[in-house]
Amino acid sequence: MVSSPAYDPTAYDPPAAAPSSAPAVLRPGTLVAGCLAVCLAQIGLVLPAAINGVIQRSLGTSGAELTWISDAFLVPAAVLALTFGVVGDLYGRKKLLVGGALLAAVGYLVSATADSAAQLITGQALSGIGAAALFPASLAVIIAGTPTPAARARGLASWTTALSLGALIAPLLSGAVVEHTSFHWAFAATGVLALATAVAAWRLTTESSAPEGRSLDWPGQITIALALLALLYGIIQGPTDGWGSVTVVGSFVLAAVMLGAFIAAESRSKSPMLRLELFRNPAFSASAAMAVIGMFGFLGGAYDLSIRLGVIQHQSPLRAAIPFLIIQAVTPLIWPLLVRLLQRVGPGPMLVTGFVSLAVAQLWLRAVPVHETGIPALLGPLVLNGVGFGLVVAAITAAAVNVVAPHLTGMAAATTSLVRDLGQTLGPAVVGAVALAVATDQLTGSLGTAALTPAEHGTATAVLEGGGPLALHTADLGPLSAKLAPLTERALADGYADVLLLTAGACVTAAVIAAVFLGVRPRAAAQLEGSRS
Repeated sequence: MVSSPAYDPTAYDPPAAAPSSAPAVLRPGTLVAGCLAVCLAQIGLVLPAAINGVIQRSLGTSGAELTWISDAFLVPAAVLALTFGVVGDLYGRKKLLVGGALLAAVGYLVSATADSAAQLITGQALSGIGAAALFPASLAVIIAGTPTPAARARGLASWTTALSLGALIAPLLSGAVVEHTSFHWAFAATGVLALATAVAAWRLTTESSAPEGRSLDWPGQITIALALLALLYGIIQGPTDGWGSVTVVGSFVLAAVMLGAFIAAESRSKSPMLRLELFRNPAFSASAAMAVIGMFGFLGGAYDLSIRLGVIQHQSPLRAAIPFLIIQAVTPLIWPLLVRLLQRVGPGPMLVTGFVSLAVAQLWLRAVPVHETGIPALLGPLVLNGVGFGLVVAAITAAAVNVVAPHLTGMAAATTSLVRDLGQTLGPAVVGAVALAVATDQLTGSLGTAALTPAEHGTATAVLEGGGPLALHTADLGPLSAKLAPLTERALADGYADVLLLTAGACVTAAVIAAVFLGVRPRAAAQLEGSRS
């Protein structure tokens, strides 16, 4: 699915002390290895978007399993990146690059040989842990080798370009490969790239580290990871296991307990992964809430689009990749304009406009009939989605760092990166849960009034109860499948269309927060008024 960078280039929080081991100048080999590593990590983040439908049909996954396949990568990439940044500072960024790439390769090997949803989810989790190491390490080796502001700007520009390139490559890679082979080969091809990245990192990267003043916050890392996993389990499994089941209720209770433990751990830690005092600043708290809610709305809408294209419409992988390519291509095309806008009008107006654009794009997509499979009908909302995404991703970190003291900007950027990624992780989970619950209720009623024999009704009900509406939509039940196809398509289309109201509402909420706490007036006008007063 479409995603913003899992690790923000402004979110690296370097130690205050001088690095104990850093290259005097950025060598070309280090730059190449760092850019290759972040490109690989971003490819993995976006890879499943164009092939969700093929995966679902090949493995017969339920809706919950399909959601886990995406979130198994997103969760570790979100919650482990900050900790891996400290690990690299302590023990060496080159080692972390090589280890992260090798672990990602192992994960892709597991995914490439998967014959069950459980194995694919395991492979995605391993690759996600590897990506969580690659995002901060790739940035850190470049920063460590750029002693001057000009050199650092060039290095960051190369890193950001490589990240954007990964987002563009991923849907084309998965779509083109799976167009002619099984989905396994998309993961196999990415695994080969991971091995090449590990070799490049080992042969080309100059080692650097900065252990002074750095320490690991294991209590904070463990409690936040358990809290998020428990929360996601409850959300994803709720429609399948029942919202009142012991496991689902227990997971929500565990999430609340672990969240409390995380807050307690961070308030006592000498080197917390998240500084709670930042949230005493109302403007920063509002920026964090805006990041969670807005990114939930954006990635939830992107996941909804992937299900529409691949699962409901049964579009080929390559055709399903084109809409995501359009969305991802807009940001690089308008990036110079976005940089100028950030300097001239500031993050507030950009965020308000960006989130409103995302909301309008999702409502526009909802209005496009599900039987419309051509790109022309989708082009308007896709381009508007890309414009909104570009405005948001360019301004969201600046909004947070502009409202805190200068010595806290690194931690503020890192915290914004963390909460933004948490919002992205919740997107597929909540969208899948709500849409499938709506579709299940609708199908339960329509099966009761459909012209089916008792035996056919029993078979359809058993499949629905066992695997959910997605399983019933793609199951091969012989002549019965033809009878059920209009019912399942309508129920899924309605469910995933209705949930776009939720994601659009989240984007509108984020826009309101931005307007209230950051303002909608351009920076130049505000500065002029301030000088007159």
